[in-house]
Amino acid sequence: MRMTSAEPEHPLLAAVRTSDTAAMAALLEPYDSPHARGPHLAAALRLAADALDQRALDALLLLADAEELGLNAADADGRTPLLRAVARGAHDIALALHFAGSDPRARDREGRDALALARPHPALLTHFEWTSGIATPFAELLARALTEPDVDHPVWGATTVAAASRKGPRALRLVLDAAATLQHHPDPLARCFGAEVLRLINLYDQSGEEEESPFDTLLVDLFLPWAAREEDPRVLRPLTTGLAEAMEPRAEEPMPGLTRHADAQVRAAAVGGLHWPVRQGRADALAAALACTRDTDAQVREAACRALLNAPADDPAPSDALAARLADPEEAVRITAAIRLALRDDPRGDDLLDALDRTIDRTSPYYWDMDQVRRHRRNR
Repeated sequence: MRMTSAEPEHPLLAAVRTSDTAAMAALLEPYDSPHARGPHLAAALRLAADALDQRALDALLLLADAEELGLNAADADGRTPLLRAVARGAHDIALALHFAGSDPRARDREGRDALALARPHPALLTHFEWTSGIATPFAELLARALTEPDVDHPVWGATTVAAASRKGPRALRLVLDAAATLQHHPDPLARCFGAEVLRLINLYDQSGEEEESPFDTLLVDLFLPWAAREEDPRVLRPLTTGLAEAMEPRAEEPMPGLTRHADAQVRAAAVGGLHWPVRQGRADALAAALACTRDTDAQVREAACRALLNAPADDPAPSDALAARLADPEEAVRITAAIRLALRDDPRGDDLLDALDRTIDRTSPYYWDMDQVRRHRRNR
């Protein structure tokens, strides 16, 4: 009996299997590409989701038509890719699918939707409670967060977002008061929860761009003395970030000093609060940003490069500091520095950017920054 060779795998599936996002972009970017439509897209989505390949999944969701991806197509058990991800506790995969349009109300053959399947997984349970309009009590959200000592764990993001997103002034005020009370809690994790909830309440304020935030002054009144006495860096991170985000001049005061804190995340957050005083040419803020371009932590150096974009044009020091980072050991710092130089009309990073421009596609983290450079160059 003559054996026949197996059909070659579709090139998109092969690219997904190897997480080759450049090959995926080459196949899907052209509007008239034969790969941009067809059943292989749904198969590619299932392959990426089931492999828990966030990189490949994000590329598919970015590059392909949502209708072609079969976001709500069910398998033999009646489970969509979202339901399979939730059942496995794959937090980031599940959220990517949900935000892309997967229906959390879909049910498997046993009648379970995303909320039911999420019950063993506190971060996902909190997310789907929140998106379902279920107002989980503040104390319960706090308790869920405190079960995980790593403040970067997804349950922290889910619980603080759910707490800070209460609807209605009375409900929001109750959360605000409960969060503020935590500033005196002996457990630094509880203080961290309170600080992050207060930061998010201010960040999510929907008062309108022309109207002063009703929470801004309150947050600065709370956070300035709290940050001055706080010793735990996990708590100081949201305090510093909250002050950096506040549209209140007093919030700028501690930022130069905090750029010298022992914790790199605190330093990076503090640099984020230097943008406006650097733009104004404040000597202390500019000196702090310049010093941070030489920080031992790459995240801090990158944040400093961003802060120097709008430094006074007549001062050569900011551009010289950016140019010095073109030889940085971290790619993200090098490219961030080159982009900021280009936006300051300094050509010293142009060779790096021109080489980058020939290789990037929409899956690149530098795509939109490079688009900004292109538009700036056209408009000069």
